[in-house]
Amino acid sequence: MVDILAENLSGKSVMGADGTELGELYNITMDLKTGALNDLLVTPKEEIIPAEHGLDTDNRGRIRLPVGAVQAVKDYIVVAR
Repeated sequence: MVDILAENLSGKSVMGADGTELGELYNITMDLKTGALNDLLVTPKEEIIPAEHGLDTDNRGRIRLPVGAVQAVKDYIVVAR
């Protein structure tokens, strides 16, 4: 597995495996006790209404995607939906 520095992920575009551009990575949440990564927090694109796409959001309207949904990290972070 290739290591990727978190600083290289900040602001990276997030895309669903179906090709839908969801937004831009805002942050990644983690469990402080175990160190396990939990969710990607994604600032949605203006035209994306998370509820219409069946996407969970936090209290600030950012899309919450489980880290386990990440399929690839290259030019985009690609996630299964």
